[in-house]
Amino acid sequence: MRLIGPNGENVGVVTIEEARHIAHEAELDLVEVAPNSEPPVCRVMDFGKFIYERTKKEREARKAQTKIEVKEIRLRPKTNEHHRDLKVRDARRWLQEGMKVKVRIRFRGREITYPEIALSDLKEVAEELADVAIVEQAPALEGRTMLMVLAPGKAPKPKK
Repeated sequence: MRLIGPNGENVGVVTIEEARHIAHEAELDLVEVAPNSEPPVCRVMDFGKFIYERTKKEREARKAQTKIEVKEIRLRPKTNEHHRDLKVRDARRWLQEGMKVKVRIRFRGREITYPEIALSDLKEVAEELADVAIVEQAPALEGRTMLMVLAPGKAPKPKK
């Protein structure tokens, strides 16, 4: 096996017994860091410290990830323009914060026979939000609802 010493220096290719002896003298552990290489690479180090540092790096990596939230606004084909504008204002705020927005129009009763009304409403919403959003999923009829997904178009401003 290839051995890396306690101070990070390359000791070279040694036998397992010799590597154990070096680790015992340094009062540290013998840790296999690259088992798939030829020959396998081992390192003389404090194993507890190694585990601690690895979990710390994983925690930092998780913290750096961004979670994309999906918000939803629900409308009806008969929703008046003022009410829709209020919903669009909320959607604009969410998109600027970096969230995705689902715009759903629910049909009740015989409203389903006029899907073009809902389609025009969704297109108007997309046009109003065109400066901050892109249409990720085009309007599509799913059962008794028509759904469109909007994603933030530009870089979102950081949350407070």
